[in-house]
Amino acid sequence: MEMKPLAAGERLTVDGYGSGTFKVAGTQVRGSMLIRGDRYDPWPARDVADVAEGEAIGALTGLAGEIDILLVGTGTRTVLLGPSTRKALREAGLGVEVMSTPAACRTYNVLVAEGRRVAAAVLAMPDDDG
Repeated sequence: MEMKPLAAGERLTVDGYGSGTFKVAGTQVRGSMLIRGDRYDPWPARDVADVAEGEAIGALTGLAGEIDILLVGTGTRTVLLGPSTRKALREAGLGVEVMSTPAACRTYNVLVAEGRRVAAAVLAMPDDDG
C-alpha cells in the first residue's frame, strides 16, 4: 500500500508498505525495520516470537531515554507481546503500544508530524506471493 508522506520537516516518515518491504525517504527497505525521527535500521524480528530475542529486544530497550512512545507493528493483525517482553520494555521505561503494522506506520507518521519522540518497530508484511 502506498501512503502519502506527511509534511514532517526533516523527520522520516513511512511512505508505503507491503509485500515484505517498506518505503522510507524514497528508499525501499526489505524486511522488518526500526524507524525513529532521523533514521531507520533493519530490525531482526521476523515474527512476534522474535521480538523477545537478543538483538531484536536489545534494539528496543536501547531506545530508552531517546523516545517517549514505542509502537510495535505485529504484521497483518495485532498480536500481543509475551509477558517477559512487555516486562523488559516496561522496565526500560518505554511506553509501548502494540498494533498491526499498517496501523503502526500510520500512527508513527502522525506522531512524527506532531513532533513527538516516537519510534516504530514494525514487522514486514508477508510477500504477496506467500
